[in-house]
Amino acid sequence: MVSGARWWQWRSRHPRAARVVWWTVTVLAFGLVLGALLLPNRLAGLEVNRFTRLPVEAIIGAALLLALPRRPRTVVAVLGGVLLGALTVLNVLDMEFTEYLGRDFDLVLDWGLLDDAQSYVADSMGRATAVGAAIGLVLLVVLLSALMALATVRISNLMARDTRRATRATLIAATAWVTCSVVGLQITGMPVASHRSADTLVKKARQVRQTIKDEATFGKEVRHDTFGATPADQLVPDLRGKDMIFTFIESYGRSAIEDPVMAPGVDRTLGTSTQALAKAGFHAKSGWLTSATYGGSSWLGHSTTLSGLWVDNQQRYRSVMASDHLSLTKAFKKTGAWDTVGVMPGVQKGWPEAKYYGLEKVYNAFEMGYQGPKFSWSTMPDQYALEAFQRLEHGRTDRDKPLMSEIILTSSHQPWAPIPKMVDWDSLGDGSVFEGIEKAGKKASDVIADGTASKEEYGKSIQYSVTALTQWLERYGTDETVLVVLGDHQPIARVSGDNASRDVPISLVAKDSKVLDKIAGWNWTDGLKPAHNAPVWKMSAFRDKFLTAYGSTPHPTG
Repeated sequence: MVSGARWWQWRSRHPRAARVVWWTVTVLAFGLVLGALLLPNRLAGLEVNRFTRLPVEAIIGAALLLALPRRPRTVVAVLGGVLLGALTVLNVLDMEFTEYLGRDFDLVLDWGLLDDAQSYVADSMGRATAVGAAIGLVLLVVLLSALMALATVRISNLMARDTRRATRATLIAATAWVTCSVVGLQITGMPVASHRSADTLVKKARQVRQTIKDEATFGKEVRHDTFGATPADQLVPDLRGKDMIFTFIESYGRSAIEDPVMAPGVDRTLGTSTQALAKAGFHAKSGWLTSATYGGSSWLGHSTTLSGLWVDNQQRYRSVMASDHLSLTKAFKKTGAWDTVGVMPGVQKGWPEAKYYGLEKVYNAFEMGYQGPKFSWSTMPDQYALEAFQRLEHGRTDRDKPLMSEIILTSSHQPWAPIPKMVDWDSLGDGSVFEGIEKAGKKASDVIADGTASKEEYGKSIQYSVTALTQWLERYGTDETVLVVLGDHQPIARVSGDNASRDVPISLVAKDSKVLDKIAGWNWTDGLKPAHNAPVWKMSAFRDKFLTAYGSTPHPTG
């Protein structure tokens, strides 16, 4: 009451200033509500013509508020404001998810990814930055909801002060909307009659229904397995005695090979690496796979490749990990003819997925003896991870079985700064040699928001990862080594482009010509660089094609 009395006293003393304040607040209230109703869910859509439209939701809302008594009207106005705040948050989430993952935010499945996003910021830019950003975002969401509710209440009260004029304005707006809709009136290519918010709510409702329905549908797919009941002696008989290595290079996508900014350096590296491997007796064939994910969520790409199932969301991932569906790596364990190991420098906590992948031993970020600096998100350079693999497993002389390994290389993980450099293999030690390289490298903050810099540094990171892997193979590979190397997904849209495919390169490398002869029918390109018109398969097709090529006999389950 006191503050209200002071306001009226100030208003009576300063009527002109009071009118300015009144009109300013009123215009801001209308602008806030209309902006929320018309806000697109794509960064590319943030153009002036998107906000010169007439939203039907505003007309319906005004009609509803005019029909209600005071108290219910206030309640509905508050709830409407909170709903608009939530809708704005969803649109912003869609913008960010599309930018980074190439898809909209899933209301059912994606809340857990926000925690991963915070961890990524903490690893890339520091824990203080991550905590500050999280607190700031929460406060911003609360403030947005409160401001939106205050705006809708103010508009409601203004209409109630003169219901006749408000009713007339609402009828005129409704007539204008219907007319514009019927005649298809546009301003700078955008229809004037808008139902953007209603469309968003309908789309999200359908998405929720589809997500719930997909769980049951995918469950049936998981239970059916072409090789689920194949006896151990009928799995990959043509690879017996070979040291198998399945390697994923983080964010290694088609854009690295074909984009005009990145391609020159990456293609040069692929060419020189192919030649160097040939001198060491290795030959390669390469093709393309279409990844189940884009920009991030690498584990979806890994699980799709190795399970033979299309794992494009977290719900499907959890279903696969809890199933008995045969993974490609577990097929080697099932034979009893291989020891199995995983090298996972990106894993920094418990990783129960090792059971599904059939890995008897997994080396995480803390089990490879690394004492050097982190390179942004990546816990260690790829060169060190590969040397640790050699020291701990591949180079052991006491083994009585060949080795099947799954290796995840992380140096090409965004934000691509700082990037490691190759050092002499004999001087790697405990990784301390990378201290000076990390300090001299670019900062993530200098690259993360710059599209051109991101492209350039991303290309360099792929060159580094490919060089580290192929040099390791030259140095330590044997006549029995067989390497399968592929990307898990394309980099984010800022690097790969708004309309980029989801294709990633895949190569199979071996000394034994018989190994490559088995896939001659795949029509892959010779060398580490797949041709533009090389075959493109869905990533989920690789498991069955690989098992079949190397003599496995189908015995379906389900």
